[in-house]
Amino acid sequence: MTNLNNKVILVTGSSKGIGKEVAILLAKNGAKIIVNHSNSQKEADATVAEITQNGGEAIVIKADVSDRVQVTELFNKSIEVFGKIDVLINNAGTMISKKLKDATQDDFTKQFEVNVRGVFNTLQEADSKLADNGIIINFSSSTTKLMLPTYAIYSATKAAVEQITRVFAKEIGRGISVNAIAPGATETELFMNGKSQEFIDKLSAMNAFNRLAQPIDIARVVLFLASDILNGFLDK
Repeated sequence: MTNLNNKVILVTGSSKGIGKEVAILLAKNGAKIIVNHSNSQKEADATVAEITQNGGEAIVIKADVSDRVQVTELFNKSIEVFGKIDVLINNAGTMISKKLKDATQDDFTKQFEVNVRGVFNTLQEADSKLADNGIIINFSSSTTKLMLPTYAIYSATKAAVEQITRVFAKEIGRGISVNAIAPGATETELFMNGKSQEFIDKLSAMNAFNRLAQPIDIARVVLFLASDILNGFLDK
């Protein structure tokens, strides 16, 4: 078991899907978790309940990451409760799969507001409020490389996240590491919605295991990146 004892970890968008699995796994490894959501109170409470039933510690804070004022309150309340934030995991995101010609102005705005402005807002807060020698993990997507039809706008938002990650890693200092992970097709409610079996089979065949990734697969990668094991490698 990776030791995250005494680490306080903020996971945005962690009421369900990958974020929920990340929160639960990190808590099992000793971290204190802030479960963030924007409109899924019931699911967020269930995530915290599962963590506490397993002997972990977690709280729920509602905040829309695309709203700077709410993000400031998210950070301030987290620090008020736990005294610090050691790790920020930018998991919150939204995906609308349409051909470019069919996408609306609202489709464009919603994805950029959550996926890009959300990361922009949390990183600005983290610059002064994340603990020294902390860790930031941003979520990108394999769609930035696969160039799948209907993912133009979503892929553009994740490409922006990758570039922000690269630059911010050189700006923040204070011993803080900044990384991005780019999961492939993962079996979540968000991803599966509206997908044909033919398309799912096609994506599954692209995976070495001939299946879609499961949220726990991604959570294990996040656990590695959030641990002192990685920092030990970076210090060498």
